[in-house]
This record gives sequence, structure tokens and C-alpha cells, in this order.
Amino acid sequence: ISSTSKYAEITSEIPELRSDNFKIWKERVLLHLACTDMDYAIRKDEPAAITDTSTAAEIALREKWEQSNRLCIMFIMSRIPMGMRGSVEPPEKVKDFIKVMDEQFDTSDKSLFINLIQEFSSTKLTGVKGVREHISKMRDITAHLKKLDVIIPDTFLVHYILHNLPPQYGPFKISYNTHKEKWTINELMTMCVQEEARLLQEQGESVHLTTQPKKRKPFKKNKGKKPMAPKAAIKKDSIKCFFCKQKGHAKGSAASSRNGWMTKDIQNLRKPVASEQSILSGNKMGSHVEAIGTCNLVL
Repeated sequence: ISSTSKYAEITSEIPELRSDNFKIWKERVLLHLACTDMDYAIRKDEPAAITDTSTAAEIALREKWEQSNRLCIMFIMSRIPMGMRGSVEPPEKVKDFIKVMDEQFDTSDKSLFINLIQEFSSTKLTGVKGVREHISKMRDITAHLKKLDVIIPDTFLVHYILHNLPPQYGPFKISYNTHKEKWTINELMTMCVQEEARLLQEQGESVHLTTQPKKRKPFKKNKGKKPMAPKAAIKKDSIKCFFCKQKGHAKGSAASSRNGWMTKDIQNLRKPVASEQSILSGNKMGSHVEAIGTCNLVL
């Protein structure tokens, strides 16, 4: 990549100057001047004016400074919107020009301190992801506060970040509290990134896949079967009781039931008394007696 393309890329990254972005605008402008080697008048003090007794080296140094000073002022003015140029009157020296811009656009240290404190206290990690970016942002806020002579110790920053981690990091915080060792901010970032990877893996394993149940086909009664023919009427004369060998009734009728033949063929039928309710057979197994009577057996 040629140096010309690099300078063009840096110039294109300079944002339009607004009242709320002066710091980033100033950083990009100074970066461009340094990359193009035009910042000599910013880095060096103004040399002595040229006189009749000036040497060739002194004359060359003065001309170099004047060229750098002129180009810097021209470039800075070119990066200020037309609507704001009326409020900016550039001095003759680029260093003075930068001071005027600082006074006009830069916020006071007091208001900056309040904004940083509010951002520090309101910055929270709401989920498992993004713990590295969260810690980096907290470190950046701490660095800006340090420039305002507000020093936050690393020990406090580590405990503050741990305390404000979301509930998913609960076991991780308990593990830290049970250890005697104190982590640095870099160690905290390493451990938190590892814990984030573990939590994301657990979340992936706990996801259950669900499938749509198949719809059952509606049941069709007697599908594919021929209708059954009505049963033929059974003639009563064809029924024969296998118990009493007589026609005209089945076993379930009163005449062929157990009570039926007992009352028909047994005489003097009576219920057994308490001492007659069981009887021993040949295998010495007891049998329950339901009734006692006299039966005539025809051999």
C-alpha cells in the first residue's frame, strides 16, 4: 500500500466536527498531520526570525517551521464545517490555534468527571456474552478518570466488576471469594473469558430439540371390511344342557344350575351348622360344606 493511499485513508476517517466529538476529531487531525510529516510546527518551538546574520541552516529551519505552520492551519480549517468557521478565528501560529479550539469545544474537567462517574456506575454486563468487552470498557473509563487525578485501584476495580457480573456467573464469584489469592485486572479478564466459554457450552448442551408429533389419521370404523351378516336366530329346541342332558335350556337356567339340580335330586336339604361347615377328604384337605341332604344314586 502506497503512502498516498494511507494518508487518504486516514483523512477519510476524520469525522465532521461537532460540539460533542471534539476529542476524537482532534485525535484524528493530529494523527493525519503526523503521518504526513506536517506537524513540525506543533512539535517544535518557533525558531528565531531570519536576519542578515542568519546562517543557511537557521534560514532552512525557519522556512521549514513556517511551511509546517501554514499547512497545519490550512488543513485544520479544511476539516471544520462551513457553518462553524465563522466562530473560529485562526491565530497566526498552529499551537495557539489548537489552544483556541480546546477552549471553545473541550468540556470542563468537572463535567467530564461527572459523566465518567455516571458511565462507570451504570455500565453493566446483562448477559453471558461480551465479558471481555465489558472489562475493557471499565478499564478505559478508569484510565480517563486517572487523567483527572481520580485513581481507582485495581483491587477495587476487580471486586467491583465481579460484584456486578450477572447471576449466571454466581458460582464463579463464589469460587473467587473462597480463594486467598487476589487477581489482577488482566487475570480477571482471562478467568472471566474462560468462564464465559464454559457457560456458553453448558447453554448449548441444555438446549432440547423438539419435534412436531405426527398427526394421526382419523379412525374409520370397519375400514376395508364387509359388513357382518346378522346372526341367525337360534332355535330353542336345538339347545341341550350338558349338565342335565335335557333339551330346551342351557346350563345357566334355573333347572340346570347348581341350585336347580340340588333342589331337584337331593332330599331333606338343609344348611350345615357350625360344626358341619368343613369336611376332610382323603388327602386331608379341608372342603367347605354349603348344604347337607340325602341323594339317591342310581348305579
